[in-house]
Amino acid sequence: MAETQLASWMQDHIDRYLKSNGEDGHLWNGVPCLLLTTRGRKTHTDRLLPLIYGNYGKSYIVVGSKGGHRQHPSWYLNLSENPEVQIQVKDKKMYGICRTTTGSERAKCWEIMEAIFPTYNEYQRKTKREIPVVVIDPVD
Repeated sequence: MAETQLASWMQDHIDRYLKSNGEDGHLWNGVPCLLLTTRGRKTHTDRLLPLIYGNYGKSYIVVGSKGGHRQHPSWYLNLSENPEVQIQVKDKKMYGICRTTTGSERAKCWEIMEAIFPTYNEYQRKTKREIPVVVIDPVD
């Protein structure tokens, strides 16, 4: 795994999640988190980070909020170029294919995610871009 320049609290979160196989780190400040690994679009190395997630049938939802920043997060740009990812949810590791939701599916997924983390609404108000809502469909 290539080293990335993550905030120390994020790296600590990842380390705890990996060390405990998801026992410590799955819940972060009361919200569920998964670990997402994308392939860097420039470096072509794996990039790992924790993200808040929601359930969507057998799939998972993540939100590219970047705290309401005007630019999309790097992980979203990475999966836009290569939608094949790896995720870990608690102790379950799997491969997935990502897709950005639109229309009524996006609205439904946004509703699920704002119920989990209402701050997403504040983030959307802070930026002119539409914050991407991504579904990760597990691959068997």
